[in-house]
Amino acid sequence: MRLPIQEEGGVMLGRPDFPCVLGAPWETGEVLASGSRLWLCDPPKVIRWDAMEYDEKLARFRQAHLNPFNKQSGPRQHEQGPGEEAPDITPEEALPELPPGEPEFRCPERVMDLGLSEDHFSRPVGLFLASDVQQLRQAIEECKQVILELPEQSEKQKDAVVRLIHLRLKLQELKDPNEDEPNIRVLLEHRFYKEKSKSVKQTCDKCNTIIWGLIQTWYTCTGCYYRCHSKCLNLISKPCVSSKVSHQAEYELNICPETGLDSQDYRCAECRAPISLRGVPSEARQCDYTGQYYCSHCHWNDLAVIPARVVHNWDFEPRKVSRCSMRYLALMVSRPVLRLREINPLLFNYVEELVEIRKLRQDILLMKPYFITCREAMEARLLLQLQDRQHFVENDEMYSVQDLLDVHAGRLGCSLTEIHTLFAKHIKLDCERCQAKGFVCELCREGDVLFPFDSHTSVCTDCSAVFHRDCYYDNSTTCPKCARLSLRKQSLFQEPGPDVEA
Repeated sequence: MRLPIQEEGGVMLGRPDFPCVLGAPWETGEVLASGSRLWLCDPPKVIRWDAMEYDEKLARFRQAHLNPFNKQSGPRQHEQGPGEEAPDITPEEALPELPPGEPEFRCPERVMDLGLSEDHFSRPVGLFLASDVQQLRQAIEECKQVILELPEQSEKQKDAVVRLIHLRLKLQELKDPNEDEPNIRVLLEHRFYKEKSKSVKQTCDKCNTIIWGLIQTWYTCTGCYYRCHSKCLNLISKPCVSSKVSHQAEYELNICPETGLDSQDYRCAECRAPISLRGVPSEARQCDYTGQYYCSHCHWNDLAVIPARVVHNWDFEPRKVSRCSMRYLALMVSRPVLRLREINPLLFNYVEELVEIRKLRQDILLMKPYFITCREAMEARLLLQLQDRQHFVENDEMYSVQDLLDVHAGRLGCSLTEIHTLFAKHIKLDCERCQAKGFVCELCREGDVLFPFDSHTSVCTDCSAVFHRDCYYDNSTTCPKCARLSLRKQSLFQEPGPDVEA
């Protein structure tokens, strides 16, 4: 490309936007009518007119628009080459030498003083103010002393124990900052872990919106499985329900104990947001478990089986509950806290499956002493067949909601019968030591070896001797073993005669 340049009076003129070039091969053009000569040139390197004036303007522009956060320390690493990009420079390097008489605006220290040392971010709710290991250890020792001074099983002592747990968790986080700090958050007794799954779509329990794992960070509480965005952590106002399960594991056994919306001051029972029975945006939704009313953010119309309806009416129809109640019922479903004989003893008269389950549990309790004293049974770990229902080898009165659900579905009777058969086979057929611990009916002295869990036997309540049921009731429940033990006791404590005294 050739650029026309006009020479006039010994000075080469060109277009303002195409300045003249230096070092280019100049060629003579035509002479214009005005006596000027037109020159043509190639455009490699551009000559800037008034170079010093341009540098001064550039320096002032950089000074006015200086970013205080680009300040670096140390000398310049290297000079810019002809084909290299301009590196990051310090404010002192960006300001050239100003001509004399110009005011100096350079004040990097004043520019950097932006007040950024202030903490404008509030602390998340539930975090402790202790910031170092020494303060946390001192707080832990003080909390231990308070627990020892408070009355046993009091509410204040339980709260102090919860505080001690959180102080120790916080101390552990400070000891392992590289491992736990980025992934663990402890808020209001919740212990949140950062989730790594990117493909599973979840819903935030706080803002009721979808969690997009590919672009959003989200956390899950390991105690109650509360899920929320990282931005919603500091907005959580409800403590973790797992603490209630640990300290006060019991059900509300009144069916939908409603107290009225006016008793809640027309506010949500959880987040205290205004609600009403007729308002569409603030619709009041009742929880069938607690009987209280909640807003649409705290009550998602989740369905759950209500324990009170099960134990009183044998009703397993799921009802609408709040999110908090649903998490609590989910954590309590496997806990054996229902004593049916005290809550509703008539339930065994109407549900035959419960009678069968109770008989199987009583037999298993009678088999337990055989397994404890048998080496082969301990090596085979037979009692671990009931590891999911450990309370079955401890008593025959406590039930969990999961037990009642399995009874209603017919699963528990089948599985418990199989375990009962396996236990009886070991005692009566497989193990000689356990067979040697059987009984012979002392009333008829006939028949096979008897065991207390056999269906046709009766057990003496005083000495635990085993008899045939017919023999035992035909003799008016008189136990010969008890009579023999009584005579032996009398002979041991009988007073000596006169000959012995002499």
